[in-house]
Amino acid sequence: MAEISAKDVMALRQKSGCGMMECKKALVASNGDVEGAMEYLRKAGAAKAAKKADRSTNQGRWAVAKNGAEVALVEALCETDFVAATAEFKAFAQAAAEKAASFAGVDGDVSAKLAAEMDADLKALIGKLGENMSIRRAIRWIPAEGNQIGFYLHTAQPFAALVEVAGPCDADLLLNITLHVTASNPTYISRDDVPQTFIDKELEIAKADPKLAGKPEQVLKGILQGKLNKRFTEICLMEMPWIDDEHTCLAKVAPNVKVVRFFRSLVGAALEDK
Repeated sequence: MAEISAKDVMALRQKSGCGMMECKKALVASNGDVEGAMEYLRKAGAAKAAKKADRSTNQGRWAVAKNGAEVALVEALCETDFVAATAEFKAFAQAAAEKAASFAGVDGDVSAKLAAEMDADLKALIGKLGENMSIRRAIRWIPAEGNQIGFYLHTAQPFAALVEVAGPCDADLLLNITLHVTASNPTYISRDDVPQTFIDKELEIAKADPKLAGKPEQVLKGILQGKLNKRFTEICLMEMPWIDDEHTCLAKVAPNVKVVRFFRSLVGAALEDK
């Protein structure tokens, strides 16, 4: 059996990032062969990952990376906010975002592709930090010609927002639009995007108000439209009170800017939620 020195253990620790005892055990198992020890550690990480796979992960962080005008946003999950704040987990999330950004020509959901390509690194990190982890969401956007993509990662709470806009929009306005999306949590871009089924349901609810009983038809029509207009200011990005001035809205602040699409979510939020 090869003699395992403290120097050998330290070298493997620096290379793998694993603990001293794990490194010594790996070197003993591989009879001092460094590559064999690395393989041992990877297998050990995979085994630990399998054991922890059923643990809940609702903490984590967002990471974003750019490839020219293209932007990738990745949600990496873990079990605790303590691990989410570690340098190792932050580095993994950022590496995942940069990998997603490198998927040339792909627009949309790249979660499965990214998870497959980061699987070995993920299992190694699980083995090192001792928590279940996953890449749950990975979004990659390619802007249409002439468009821009803005993004924002909130630090106090792990919210993330992506917005693609068309038209004249400087960097400050683009940032404010992403901040507006983060703070206001819109459901639709404009009233033109609101499904008729939603409108019909809102009108049905409004008509049920006992105070409207007996109102003349034209008066009732005006009241219902007013209620519907108010609802639009609560759910439509272009009509919501603007982040810098609640007395106006984005449609008035930047009438020549068109929001093409947006994404906004909190780390660990239910996937059916915004």
